[in-house]
Amino acid sequence: MSSAATIIETMKSRFSPSAASGLDVIYQFNIKDGDNHYLVVKDGTCEVCLGDAENPNVTLIMDKATLKGVTNGTIGGMQAFLFGKIRAEGEMMLAMKLSELFPN
Repeated sequence: MSSAATIIETMKSRFSPSAASGLDVIYQFNIKDGDNHYLVVKDGTCEVCLGDAENPNVTLIMDKATLKGVTNGTIGGMQAFLFGKIRAEGEMMLAMKLSELFPN
């Protein structure tokens, strides 16, 4: 299986700068069976960082298989959330914006 870093980098390659216009947010990804990463989305840019952000706006907790499934479109983020495969803490509306920021 791909590493969490590889999956996050794949996600970054699909980033939509126009969807991020005016945003200044941090998405924390806590991967149960991999390394944690966070994304800094600011004014149409996206930076991937290894580790834990100091003050993320939203934290998404999942395993690598769920991250991969949501990233490649085999499972919807909302579906994964409803089935308990993703847990979100913080600003939930920002979690829902991920599909706009990183379209499949």
